Amino acid sequence: MNLDARGGRPPTLSDVARLAGVSQSTASRVVNGSARRVDDGYRERVLGAARQLGYAPNTAAQAVARGASHRIALITGGIADAYFSAMTASIMNAAEQIDLRVSLAVSSRSTERELELVRELRGEQPRAIILAGTGYTDARSDPAVEAELLRYQETGGRVVLISRTDMPFETVYFDDFEGARRLAVEMLARGYRAPLLLGSGLPLRSMQERIDGFTAGFAEAGIAIPPSRILRPAFDWDAARELLATIDDDVLASTDLVFAVTDVLALGALNGLRERGIDTPGRIGVAGFDDITTLRDVVPPLTSVHVPLDEVAAEAIHRATAAPADLRRRVIPTHPVVRASTPPR
Repeated sequence: MNLDARGGRPPTLSDVARLAGVSQSTASRVVNGSARRVDDGYRERVLGAARQLGYAPNTAAQAVARGASHRIALITGGIADAYFSAMTASIMNAAEQIDLRVSLAVSSRSTERELELVRELRGEQPRAIILAGTGYTDARSDPAVEAELLRYQETGGRVVLISRTDMPFETVYFDDFEGARRLAVEMLARGYRAPLLLGSGLPLRSMQERIDGFTAGFAEAGIAIPPSRILRPAFDWDAARELLATIDDDVLASTDLVFAVTDVLALGALNGLRERGIDTPGRIGVAGFDDITTLRDVVPPLTSVHVPLDEVAAEAIHRATAAPADLRRRVIPTHPVVRASTPPR
């Protein structure tokens, strides 16, 4: 923190104005980026005084002066797993391209925590609030969260949802069903006929759509995947590893492919199979979903469904900052990327 050498306190806008020999309102217009023009001579004096004192402008005051904040708030369901980390990085990069800053908050998929965060953000008045993370299959979004977001929107804020459709706001949504269906078609073409599916232990809408899309792809070929072949471990790497490391031999004996609804679950399954000494991918292939860049270097390289996170992020930032559009929802296509973890049979 910069301190005023005369008083051992942070320099204030009044100090800057006094040193520059201008009014406080003039100093405010300069350092807070007001649209009102200030004479170049005064501007240089104010900026010089601010540098000399080490003055840091108040970002909230800047937002008032400009009529719009340069900050976007991002609320994610989590940050520990690779998907949310990659999504967050893409959103921050997209925001940087237009000189916006992103503040991050984590709801841990709790509607109570989400409500608490939205209430806090309403008071801080960021330019937009982006909520990233799938909704639930039972449409459990809290009406109080929706009401808070509507009030925030009424005061000029923008709301954008990523990969969830449980509230009536601008939405960027990638096609989970079609991506999984196309992956199933690719796996069938490579000779796979007996998949074991790893879904989510949480009732997450996008995860269920991935299961539905994959089963639909096999159904098109006349192969029904029974419910007993769809397992739902806890939603993390350890749970997937433990499940595949301990599942009955009879189940694996009739399995030639494991499809997991995320890359993280797929890698957990891969490790569980290896712990049992099962040749992977020689005996059983493994495929995931998300195509996270940081997970591509595994051996063997993982077959996955590519989600263009940079495109998703750019569209979300555009909707957070552009004039309101007539169409609230944008669907981003996904596509399978076949790699060595699923060799031909």
